[in-house]
Amino acid sequence: MKKEIRKIGIAGAGTMGSGIATVAALAGLEVQLYDIRSEALDHAAATVLKNLSGAVKRGKISEEAKDQAFHRIAFTGEFSKLTGELMIEAILEKFELKKELFQKLAAQNSPDCILSSNTSSIPITRIAAVTPHPERVVGLHFFNPPHIMKLVEVISAPQTDPKVADRVKALAERMGKRAVHVKDAPGFIVNRVARPYYLEALKMLEEGIANTAAIDRLMTASGFKMGPFRLMDLIGIDSNHYTSCSMYESFFYEARFRPSRIQQQMTEAGKHGRKSGEGFYKYD
Repeated sequence: MKKEIRKIGIAGAGTMGSGIATVAALAGLEVQLYDIRSEALDHAAATVLKNLSGAVKRGKISEEAKDQAFHRIAFTGEFSKLTGELMIEAILEKFELKKELFQKLAAQNSPDCILSSNTSSIPITRIAAVTPHPERVVGLHFFNPPHIMKLVEVISAPQTDPKVADRVKALAERMGKRAVHVKDAPGFIVNRVARPYYLEALKMLEEGIANTAAIDRLMTASGFKMGPFRLMDLIGIDSNHYTSCSMYESFFYEARFRPSRIQQQMTEAGKHGRKSGEGFYKYD
């Protein structure tokens, strides 16, 4: 457990996975970014290069640092390549998928390998309970976009070894993040606080009180950097909806956490926001 983390694996090459890969590579880590879909890997490679090029334009890194970081990332469709000191799960917010993934990761890594989840709402306790050596299971929740947002939540389940949580927090800080320890509770800190921001806006839309643009304008005029609908488009309407569903269940179906029918319908229709080209707004 004392060896410095140098090699990590990331399961899921979507928006979050590619963003986490970017910051990990910039911190000098060797990264295996895995996805079952070849098109997702191609898109992830383009996204990482775009993230790094943006950092060069902003004067954050040099061209040489950009090239070195990009070559620290291996984009792979081979699950067997996911070995190292730390694994980060960044797949869909569905417990059964995470359960299967964690058990596979445990089977091909040593008991000392830390298994972490980027989940925004599924209890770490529940994931640890179905994973061998649950003491090494921890939440490592980045925020979108991971290469820009500073905050990271390090979530400990009752089973989590405090030394594991401390080690992961130290790694997040190596990546230039502001990491905070959090107990395993529905929505952790940020999603617990932010959920009404989305759900109340969606209720206003359902009731015809105002349209998306008006609500967004009002919230930005009130001091928020981004309105709730623009923010949901950025996060991913599907991801945001799955988080709402998970929190609704975790709070034993408390009415104030009821997911939105509008969001469910958009998720089913494939209107997921920026990543699909259309959500509450349209994008080129």
